[in-house]
Amino acid sequence: MSNTPTPHNGAKKEDFAKTVLMPGDPLRAKYIAETYLENPRLVTSVRNMLGYTGTYKGKEISVMGGGMGIPSIGIYSYELFNFYDVDNIIRIGSAGALSDDLKVMDVVIGMGACTDSNYAAQFGLPGTFAPTADYGLLSRAVEVAKEQGTRVVVGNVLSSDCFYNGNPNANDLWKSMGVLAIEMEAAALYMNAAKAKKNALCILTISDHIYTGEALSAEDRQLGFHKMMEIALELA
Repeated sequence: MSNTPTPHNGAKKEDFAKTVLMPGDPLRAKYIAETYLENPRLVTSVRNMLGYTGTYKGKEISVMGGGMGIPSIGIYSYELFNFYDVDNIIRIGSAGALSDDLKVMDVVIGMGACTDSNYAAQFGLPGTFAPTADYGLLSRAVEVAKEQGTRVVVGNVLSSDCFYNGNPNANDLWKSMGVLAIEMEAAALYMNAAKAKKNALCILTISDHIYTGEALSAEDRQLGFHKMMEIALELA
């Protein structure tokens, strides 16, 4: 298994760098590879989940789509950590803001990831696990953001299984606990990293605000998150 494709990834083990940037959208992975990487090569396209490896400022780095939701990133991040010997996965995605202090295009770093998912049940823990980012990646990301002049907000995010939530009070309840924004993947990524003794970080750009109604177009979400991308690229 160590040097053969998984059912979801056509790459060989040596095709991936030690650090992988993971947007949800495979077309955003393609855009990042073609815009920022030197000599990018396509290493997997199974199910159109595109993955590339190239160099950035002389350092090898990969970028691959992770899909939407905890089940999807749970598969891809597990395989990268455990089958491809990847050490660091940095999710770079979009989020809906809850906090009154956030606006569209702000950058949020998920220090912790609350969740309404049952993903942690598989580990059989005798309590509630708190999925958290790797501190080394997090602190470096904050330093890079300062160097680049990008304001970032660090705190708790929510990884929700429900994009359309049947509980009309859910957003208010999470907001009341200081949760900054809602996305759908970070908690599974952080749990997989913890179990594999690897490193993970989630950097998000606010694509819409749940309370003000501000929102970006699909094209803006695919092509417009440069500040977040440029922070993540420096972490390789």
